[in-house]
Amino acid sequence: MAETTGAMAAGENAAAIATAVTIPARRGKATALRQGQVIRVVNTYGQQVVDTWAFNANDLSECLSMEHTRTFLGRIVPKVGDRLVTNHRRPILTVVEDTSPGVHDTLLAACDRYRYELLGYPNHDNCTDNLAAALAELGLTTTHTPSPLNLFMNIPVAQTYEISFLPPVSRPGDAIALRAEMDCIVAFSCCPQDVVPINGVDCTPTDAHFIVSDL
Repeated sequence: MAETTGAMAAGENAAAIATAVTIPARRGKATALRQGQVIRVVNTYGQQVVDTWAFNANDLSECLSMEHTRTFLGRIVPKVGDRLVTNHRRPILTVVEDTSPGVHDTLLAACDRYRYELLGYPNHDNCTDNLAAALAELGLTTTHTPSPLNLFMNIPVAQTYEISFLPPVSRPGDAIALRAEMDCIVAFSCCPQDVVPINGVDCTPTDAHFIVSDL
């Protein structure tokens, strides 16, 4: 059942509020989309990275692929109008709206227990486990964790090809909308990173939310 989040972006109408689903801080959530449906992912409090995956609903081995999408687009950050493709090089999602500054990441793998062990934090919440838990809520499993589309994540690449891990530049209520180009399962993780400022200088993960529509 849909949950109503406590902090809505300005301008959302009552019908949208009633169907808003919370992605809890440090946790994951998944939902099924029919071809043509739109899912709007909202950075409720402004500084939360949302790892995002999509799988062909009829064959979970076909999934949104960052490496294939970068090749398809010819750049590393998608923008409005871009189609995001699977490991079979077929469109699975299209970016139809982005009210954020447009800073997202397609380079980094999902955090996992190994990442936090290297940082000195064993048994830490992580996006890889969040994906598995979100899919399990729908009775689904996958044998691997694809590299996610890291919404709102700020990983600039320098001319020396070095990368930086910086706080998001998104604001409360910023949103990106994705249209399903096939029947698919979309999963999210509110990244639990609280060691480096991926989720803002306070290093405090927060909720995000999404809204599904037939528009």
